[in-house]
Amino acid sequence: MTPAKHGHGPSHPAARLYAQEVQNGQMSRREFLGRATALGVSVPAAYGLIGLDSRAEAASHGMTPRMGGTLRIQMDCRALKDPRTYDWAEMASEARGITEYLVEIHRDGTLHPVLLAGWSANADATEYTLNVRPGVKWNNGDDFTAQDVAANITGWCDASVEGNSMATRMAALVQDGQAAPGAVEVLDPLTVKLRLLTPDGTLMFGMGDYPAAIMHRDKIGTSVADHGIGTGAYMFEQFKVGEKVVLVKNPDHTYWGQAYLDRVEFLDYGTDPSAWLAGADADEFDMTYETVSDFIDIFTSLGWVESQVGTSATVIVRTNQEAEIDGTRPYADVRVRRALALAVDNAIPLELGISGRGIESNNNYQVAPGVHPDHAMIAPHRQNIEEARRLMDEAGMLDFEHELISIDDDYRKNTTDAVAAQLRDAGFKVKRTVMPGSTFWNDWTKYPFSSTNWSHRETGIQTLNLAYRSTAAWNETGFRSDAFDALLNAATAIADNTARQATMAKLEQMMVDEGVAIIPYFRALYRHAKEGLLGAEMHPKYEINIHKLGWA
Repeated sequence: MTPAKHGHGPSHPAARLYAQEVQNGQMSRREFLGRATALGVSVPAAYGLIGLDSRAEAASHGMTPRMGGTLRIQMDCRALKDPRTYDWAEMASEARGITEYLVEIHRDGTLHPVLLAGWSANADATEYTLNVRPGVKWNNGDDFTAQDVAANITGWCDASVEGNSMATRMAALVQDGQAAPGAVEVLDPLTVKLRLLTPDGTLMFGMGDYPAAIMHRDKIGTSVADHGIGTGAYMFEQFKVGEKVVLVKNPDHTYWGQAYLDRVEFLDYGTDPSAWLAGADADEFDMTYETVSDFIDIFTSLGWVESQVGTSATVIVRTNQEAEIDGTRPYADVRVRRALALAVDNAIPLELGISGRGIESNNNYQVAPGVHPDHAMIAPHRQNIEEARRLMDEAGMLDFEHELISIDDDYRKNTTDAVAAQLRDAGFKVKRTVMPGSTFWNDWTKYPFSSTNWSHRETGIQTLNLAYRSTAAWNETGFRSDAFDALLNAATAIADNTARQATMAKLEQMMVDEGVAIIPYFRALYRHAKEGLLGAEMHPKYEINIHKLGWA
């Protein structure tokens, strides 16, 4: 990725202003690198703007893996579907050896090209030029071209597809539920021009998120498990949901990049971490997808290499304002929602749910302090049981039994248990229902009162758009507000994260005032791997790209 391929390169006006803020101590290096590369500045050029050598950074990342070998990874094995509707990062990890992405987000928050050779944005982030990587072929022999890129982006904008969360990420290109006229234009076989309706400096980050897998232009809307067409180096050998997914190098495809392993096995041990530990003791796998809670220290004591990263990942305990129970909608009443939130001390779920491995949220909104550059500090949350009981009594709901639902795994169950215990301590009636994952996730957006884990996003505005916009496919709270949506539009159109904070403060306060959810903490994520496995470091978004893994 060179400056010449990125239009503005180091001369992009916004990037130069950001670099000055780094020098003045007004912006962190991580935030600068993410913002500059999102606008199309190359990684070497971005490092150069703040006086660093990207070659030294790259050298510190270690050795190149040797060719060949097998890798076994503990991970839930989920059924695949139209990538636009992926709602689990595991789906992307299963398929990433076949269906690749336009860009990828590294652990340090920088954006790097994959199926793009590069990209550039104009000064106010309303136009993007995407340069397609030349020489890439689909494994059916077709050339990968700008037509494929345009077809995927147009498909991402189709809000009529049920469960298509990409439409929210591409909102600046969408008009009346489809790509706006002239928004996506093929200039030549290797160039696509995007014309946004409003500025959006996060657009390229959306293209790096896990539902953005690139499909052949004739296969938009299908599952890669049904046909196996992709640009990656691998092919499926076995695919057994809930048991195992096996990929091997595709002998009939000349891959454009580099891939080291001959064979990768994803092995499903269920949601109980003790089963993962038993599998590790029996030498049945080489790497965890994620290691949680007390099992982190246990895996480390076994001599496995520990990797961790701070993130905005969290567990939210939310009501659904639209859910009906016995003909009524108990959580449509803001007093009930606020009472539930006020009954909880968020430090307790942090400790009991994830053994303190994270940071307490400032208040009950899904924007992480110290992680999201557009986080705004508002008045902190304080437990107030007296006020919680007053509000619940005023709503006539003191005798109502709340059924709080969660999955049956470790940290999500423990977090939800901690919340339920505090609600009972406040004098509220709470029934706990724990479900296996195979049941829980069938209707995760519809439960009246339940907990859900959310993955990391690079900015707070991305998360709020995905989870709380009225039309968002992943809106599980039933919170729908024209005023909130209008503020979201205004905040999204502000490209500068620091400038966005004033509007974000209003959004955050609205979430608190409306009692949208209990959001107690933001997690540090952990992964363990055997000594000698390269490329296995924990990613803030759980990403596993098998092209980059290999043995020393």
